[in-house]
Amino acid sequence: MNERGTWQGMVSIVRFNWPFYAIAALVLAGAIGVLLCAPATVVRSASALAIAGCAWFLAGSLAVSHLVYDRSDLYRWRWIERALRGEKGRRFIFCHAGFDEASAALRQHLAPEHWLVLDHFDPARMTEPSIHRARRLFPPQPGTIAAPFDRWPLPGGEADVVFGLLAIHEFRREAERTTWFAEAHRCLRPGGRVVLVEHTRDVANFLAFGPGFLHFHSPASWRLCWEDTGLRDADEFRLTPWLRVFVLTSP
Repeated sequence: MNERGTWQGMVSIVRFNWPFYAIAALVLAGAIGVLLCAPATVVRSASALAIAGCAWFLAGSLAVSHLVYDRSDLYRWRWIERALRGEKGRRFIFCHAGFDEASAALRQHLAPEHWLVLDHFDPARMTEPSIHRARRLFPPQPGTIAAPFDRWPLPGGEADVVFGLLAIHEFRREAERTTWFAEAHRCLRPGGRVVLVEHTRDVANFLAFGPGFLHFHSPASWRLCWEDTGLRDADEFRLTPWLRVFVLTSP
């Protein structure tokens, strides 16, 4: 199995979102200049606040990104045993929304009999520049199947596990996420599982990413989506203070 680089996750975050970091760096440099040159106390105070905010965004968000994507268990897969609870299923479906850096490693770790990767990327629906940059830098793996999020080209009732790792939040509307869960449920055999890994809209992610935490969805919103399709909670745990695993089951 190819080893991930020590800083690979954090570097990828910067590459995908470089305009935000460039703007923060420019504001930081400008605020430092104003602080050093401006005589007015109010202006200096405002500059100090800008410096603190930009420095926290630059240092804090990158440090958290490094902890989550490079230092945690996320891509070491030790958490998979708990998520699957001994499930040795043969048929696995891995879903992503345009950026896939995990399916090959996870497949090698699980060694399933059948493995399908579905790419739900829709350029008309997913207009954020970051996902387009990610897709250009990391195109889909060979053998990936292009599949609309609401119409998977698969028979129903055959999959043991459906994975959605840091991808399904790209569907911005609850109705879209509900439809994705409905398709996952349709494809699962009775007793099968959905394993969802996501940042959530909570205090920890706000402190780490500032307004960027609005890109994530609340646990209540996620739960509303999957419960509407008949999926039920089997387990929930944190990989880090910023990352949650939701394990759902098909009754």
